Amino acid sequence: MQDTYIFPAIFHLEDDNSYWVEFPNFPLANTQGEDLEDALYMAKDCLAGYISYMEEEGQNIPKATIPYTKKIGKNSFVQLIEVYLPPYRDEYLNKMERKNVTIPRWLNQIAKKKNINCSAILVSALKNN
Repeated sequence: MQDTYIFPAIFHLEDDNSYWVEFPNFPLANTQGEDLEDALYMAKDCLAGYISYMEEEGQNIPKATIPYTKKIGKNSFVQLIEVYLPPYRDEYLNKMERKNVTIPRWLNQIAKKKNINCSAILVSALKNN
């Protein structure tokens, strides 16, 4: 698993001056932007998210290939997109997940009376264990 990846993206200009973006190495990864700046931002986010997902699923990340064989339209261009994955991995790992926990009714009543956040206590206890 590496931290930085660079892949080509194809940007297609639409009639309303928005862009849609495709990644030849990842046929299911597509995005769009209201203008070029937005499309560049969205392309980076899309690529990082897609690669993070592939890593999480244990899938192999392909080697980058330049799309020489694909005909690029008149209103399209290829741009290399670089992503640094550690911040995306950290964000993904720190997302909260809902867990149902069963505790005795009497303990729940005490927690309510004392305004105790059971989720916070559980997180703290698990971190310290």
